[in-house]
Amino acid sequence: MQTTRRLVLGAGLGALTIGRDAFAQGASGPIRIATAGPMTGQYAAFGTQMREGATQAVTDINAAGGVLGRQLVLEIGDDACDPRQAVSVANQLASRRVQFVAGHFCSGSSIPARDVYAEEGVLQMSPASTNPRFTDEGKWNTFRTCGRDDQQGLVAGRYIVQNFRGKKVAILHDNSAYGKGLADETKKAMNAAGMQETMYAAYTPGERDYNALVSRMKAAGIEVIYLGGYHTEGGLIIRQAKEQGMNVTLIGGDALVTNEFWQIAGNAGEGTLMTFSSDPRRRPTAAEVVARFRARNVDPEGYVLYTYAAIQIFAEAAKKANTTDPRRLAQVIKADGPWQTVLGPISFDAKGDVTVPDYVFYIWRNGTYAELS
Repeated sequence: MQTTRRLVLGAGLGALTIGRDAFAQGASGPIRIATAGPMTGQYAAFGTQMREGATQAVTDINAAGGVLGRQLVLEIGDDACDPRQAVSVANQLASRRVQFVAGHFCSGSSIPARDVYAEEGVLQMSPASTNPRFTDEGKWNTFRTCGRDDQQGLVAGRYIVQNFRGKKVAILHDNSAYGKGLADETKKAMNAAGMQETMYAAYTPGERDYNALVSRMKAAGIEVIYLGGYHTEGGLIIRQAKEQGMNVTLIGGDALVTNEFWQIAGNAGEGTLMTFSSDPRRRPTAAEVVARFRARNVDPEGYVLYTYAAIQIFAEAAKKANTTDPRRLAQVIKADGPWQTVLGPISFDAKGDVTVPDYVFYIWRNGTYAELS
């Protein structure tokens, strides 16, 4: 639809040229790709992860000769996790003849951006968007290197039932595509196993004071909080709960997988649990790349390596297909896996989902997080 071509003021887009002249075009010129996510705003920690992963991937691929003898040029799109801004960024990237986007981060941004990319012939692979709708709605161009909320929520719900049966559980969400989707999948898994939550409530993201919500939970005797949302609000909620004297355990999803969570929660974050895939930094396939990140004093936590892997897959598929045509690459990526990446071998199903998700639990202790043994 032509209506999607209208731009929203305030959307951010930058170019990071790694290789030859960013403005050269044609079959012998550079190949434009992008990463897009919250480079600014309250979730910018995740945008930084994506930028670091994409930058290193492009640097490494270009140093090895590029793709089909051509260098990659990386564009950076800033959607601030805002759906309208994501549509604007998607339109701008398409107008710059970007062929592949590793993004977006928030499901609420990836889903509307997906429709623009599908119409404009751009291949999209999100390193982080877990809402099932992103791939379930059947666009030709959508992939993700992460898992899905219905997989993550199943793991979380079963864990709560196995470890907190008889406890009073509050399920909170921020009404976002990601947060509510994950909370609902966790609730579904709990309920199916015969455990009912004591409270189910929404909160408004971006606020600084959640004491009224905390007081409601305290009055209800809540002992476990399951949070469908991001680290910014999660850190504040657990800190304010502990300040009110609540003896409560916070459990969240993959949006807590940033060291910034502890900066917000402080010591109140001790014992917080979260789901995420098994630590990509510890995988043998990532060892050399992790060493390069750490040589630059970058911790490739969270979605850094998931973004790197997305660009790896694009590059390898282009070499195998001998083309960068996005529609052809979408077919090759689905049909010709597994693809060898920093995350290990990755294959995709017909929807564009990874075939082997591996959600596990982590625990926060002394300011860092590690897999729960």
